[in-house]
Amino acid sequence: MNTTETGVTTSVSRRVAAGREQEFLRWTDAGMAMAGTFPGFLGGGWLRAASDPEQYHVVYRFADEDTLDAWTTSPARKVWVGRGTGLAQDTVTHRLTGVEGWFEPQSTLTHAVRVTPPPPRWKQAVTIWLGFFPISLVIALFVTPRLTALDVVTRTLVASVVTTPVMVFVVLPFLTGRLRRWLHG
Repeated sequence: MNTTETGVTTSVSRRVAAGREQEFLRWTDAGMAMAGTFPGFLGGGWLRAASDPEQYHVVYRFADEDTLDAWTTSPARKVWVGRGTGLAQDTVTHRLTGVEGWFEPQSTLTHAVRVTPPPPRWKQAVTIWLGFFPISLVIALFVTPRLTALDVVTRTLVASVVTTPVMVFVVLPFLTGRLRRWLHG
């Protein structure tokens, strides 16, 4: 198991049996409360699909693969899952770690339109580098020369504070949209 991940998110899409929505929601909330008692639980919740009122998406986030696996294989969870028999049918499960979420559109995860494994790590690394290199170059040419009065730690802090949101909100969505075929091919 990789215990160096910064978080693991599991999304389970479930189709609720007709007339059992309230019972399903109570059961889901009980499962979420139980998950909250496990070490490494970072939060969770559920969403109802806009296009299909019987489809729900339940999301759990844990600190790492080990803490998620401890919960998913626990006797307490097995009992809880057993109590939900007949309430809903699992249709799709996603598990994302680290930066994989950047490489899968949120609409696909939220609405469970298709299941695509994340691209190989080397393709993720190449894509991140393709965005990181030009931004780092621009920062090195135009921002850090103006910060020479600051120590190296503060200059690096400023550069990373500027670079990170640009990467996450602009560059990676742009690149992954254009490289989708290659990433998933």
